[in-house]
Amino acid sequence: MIPAIVSPKKQPAGPRTRERAASPKRAARKKYDAQKTRGNILSVATREFARNGYNGARIDAIAARTSTTKRMIYYYFGGKEQLYIAVLEDQYARIRDHEAALGLEALPPEQAIRRLAEFTFDYDHANPEFVRLVAVENIHHAKHLRKSAVIRSVNGRIIDTIDAILKRGRREGRFVAKVQAVDVHMLMSALCFFHVSNLHTFGTIFRRDFLSPALRRTHRKLVADFIIHRLKQR
Repeated sequence: MIPAIVSPKKQPAGPRTRERAASPKRAARKKYDAQKTRGNILSVATREFARNGYNGARIDAIAARTSTTKRMIYYYFGGKEQLYIAVLEDQYARIRDHEAALGLEALPPEQAIRRLAEFTFDYDHANPEFVRLVAVENIHHAKHLRKSAVIRSVNGRIIDTIDAILKRGRREGRFVAKVQAVDVHMLMSALCFFHVSNLHTFGTIFRRDFLSPALRRTHRKLVADFIIHRLKQR
């Protein structure tokens, strides 16, 4: 009589097997949690540095308003200065990413400049913390920003964009001014920046409400009109 062949029972997965099977999912979750924690720290640190400046900001205060600890902040960023630089890098990257999404390359040159000027004006008003952070870093003569390995390259994108618009405008006979893209960017930034950085002092001295929707619309158009007019002048 031939003995029946019995298939070996499938052994339940041991702890190590289950650990290996779950590791990719756990690694993805760990990465997500790290990104979420880092983003939370940056968000809170942005408000702290914008409100109190670099010298007045406190890591303890940032830790108290996040879902992490002071020790973890140092783990992710290394120290106060490194965190401050990371905040600056994040803020500049945000505005550059928004500019890249405007689709300026598809617009006629004059319309592209107007769109960029209006966007810059609106962005500064919607993000006063960005304006304050830039002002804070100017007080420190950009000594922290100078240590960043990425800020210069990140901001180079907007200069390339404006340069391409100017070249198209000259080819089409719309722009004739012999100005460089970085100078146009400076002028645009200065006019829009001032409207937020000096709204309290200028508004108080001359009794103008810079937060008035009607006045903001007037100044927004004035900024764009002024820049376009200059680009049409020799």
